[in-house]
Amino acid sequence: MNAIDIRNLSEDQLSEELVKLKKEQFNLRFQQATSQLEKTGRIRIVRRSIARIRTILREQKTADKKA
Repeated sequence: MNAIDIRNLSEDQLSEELVKLKKEQFNLRFQQATSQLEKTGRIRIVRRSIARIRTILREQKTADKKA
């Protein structure tokens, strides 16, 4: 998911997506610990998506405070 797609989502949708990604990150870490993870690059993608969503949520909250 790129930044443009994320910016078009509402705050509730972003929160839901964040929870989904956190669960996926947990599952990936668990798979890695048990040596069952095949696509190790997925961890990086999920981690960056989480950061992207958090950044956009913070930007939206600060924009609301300024307005």
